Amino acid sequence: MAFSTTSRYIHRDPNLLSGEPIIIGTRTSVRAIVEMWRQGESPESIVAELPYLTLAQVFDALSFYQDNQAEINDYIERNRIPDHLVHPLVQVKLQAS
Repeated sequence: MAFSTTSRYIHRDPNLLSGEPIIIGTRTSVRAIVEMWRQGESPESIVAELPYLTLAQVFDALSFYQDNQAEINDYIERNRIPDHLVHPLVQVKLQAS
């Protein structure tokens, strides 16, 4: 298995998500954790929603983001769904929150 460890809980595996940084032992990307955090989720609530993660893993992902913002922001932008493809009912729900 060819992968590189970038921190205690984060690594890159070219066979998973095209090498995007993920939590070791999962398919959960740093990007996904950062997006939840940006939407106002606390690290504790992220663990509640993703109970297979530990608080230490979430904090490590956020720390990794702080050191690699440009890279993770690029992954976020590349995975963003264009507004014209979002169903109108979903858009209304998102605007209400």
